[in-house]
Amino acid sequence: MIEKRDFYINGKWVAPSAPNDFNVIDPSTEEPCAVISLGSQADTDAAVAAAKAALGDWMYMPAAERIAYLEKLLEVYNTRGEDMAQAISMEMGAPIDMARTQQFGSGSFHLKNFIRAAKEFEFDAPLSEKFQNDRIIKEAVGVAALITPWNWPMNQITLKVGAAAVAGCTMVLKPSEQSPLNAMVFAEMMDEAGFPAGVFNLVNGDGAGVGTQLSSHPDVDMVSFTGSTRAGTAISKAAADTLKKVHLELGGKGANVVFEDADEKAIKRGVLHMMNNSGQSCNAPSRMLVQRPIYDKAVETAAEVANSVTVGSAHDEGRHIGPVVNELQFKKIQDLIQKGIDEGAKLVAGGVGRPDGMNRGFYVKPTIFADVNNQMTIAREEIFGPVMTMIPFDSEEEAIEIANDTVYGLTNYVQTQDGERANRMARKLRSGMVEMNGASRSPGAPFGGMKQSGNGREGGVYGIEDFLEIKAVGGWAAE
Repeated sequence: MIEKRDFYINGKWVAPSAPNDFNVIDPSTEEPCAVISLGSQADTDAAVAAAKAALGDWMYMPAAERIAYLEKLLEVYNTRGEDMAQAISMEMGAPIDMARTQQFGSGSFHLKNFIRAAKEFEFDAPLSEKFQNDRIIKEAVGVAALITPWNWPMNQITLKVGAAAVAGCTMVLKPSEQSPLNAMVFAEMMDEAGFPAGVFNLVNGDGAGVGTQLSSHPDVDMVSFTGSTRAGTAISKAAADTLKKVHLELGGKGANVVFEDADEKAIKRGVLHMMNNSGQSCNAPSRMLVQRPIYDKAVETAAEVANSVTVGSAHDEGRHIGPVVNELQFKKIQDLIQKGIDEGAKLVAGGVGRPDGMNRGFYVKPTIFADVNNQMTIAREEIFGPVMTMIPFDSEEEAIEIANDTVYGLTNYVQTQDGERANRMARKLRSGMVEMNGASRSPGAPFGGMKQSGNGREGGVYGIEDFLEIKAVGGWAAE
């Protein structure tokens, strides 16, 4: 078992102000794998004070120098791949091969893209060619609280830290208490990269404690949060009294709309995408809408694909899915699978209980429901596990109506060989992102949603802009 209780505040590893032990559980075994301390108000105050003291020098540092620190961080990051993969695999259940590639790789991908975007970013420019004596200055929001989830930890930490650092914000990171070890490895990297004291701080804690303390803190200028819609609502309320900027990346219930002319791999691709990371992705294509002429065959194919997905320990190498993160999530998923059965959905793969031969660990069967209607609980609620629902539709208009009939609006997917129809769908689907025919978004494209999926954008130029304030200056003197 790992026992590491220190926080990283003002450029040093410091002991928490009071012991408040929390066991981190290995979801593959249900056994404790680490002990951390949850921070107190005193720890939060110390981290915020350090960030506030460092803000002036950091935000007024030439952008090229901040970029140089990020370049050093990327260099250090790429030397710690195995340490990071082992931490993520153990604490949140990503299979080790997937942790080494997708989980770890997402961090280097985002850091690299922020460096590229930052080198071309204009922090200070005339309003227009006509109005040269009006200046638009983009400057750091200030002290940013970064609250990150357990499901894609390095993806979210680097999306926030990279953008905040480039923008000139100083930071206090509160990672999920369910997966804190990767963040502590990351803090070691920030230290090795030589970031000035106070620019980056880390305090472990839970949402009700450190999360609320940061959200309501008068010296925190911005909260950037990724997690559940429920928690995002609570953070918004806590932040309201100080009118701080709140950037939210929340849940999703994405529709994957498969038309009858979709390519032959569309169903298999959609199922495997859903099962990736054991379904623990906010942008997962959890509702597969299939045009009726190919619906029966699609259900058959989806069931075959789901039944071919193997489940195993996160510590084993191979192309399988691991457990879900903890007992709470496991029970929630089991309850929703049972709810689907009770409400009359047709179970064609998976179901309640652990996979055969497994009696310990938070393992969930890859599950497919067919003949779902969009009013069923499993079509409305974010399940956050390897569970996909299939809904038939007849017309393009009906598909749009079903896809948009949700409180969420993060990512939707379209499968069709008709380019004009694909583009019509992209314009009419109410989501922050639309991906078509298996093509993912390019580096620097913004990640984010609308409606109850949040209000922020992460990645590239758009991610940097979320950590900036706009200052308009009239009567700028010629230099």
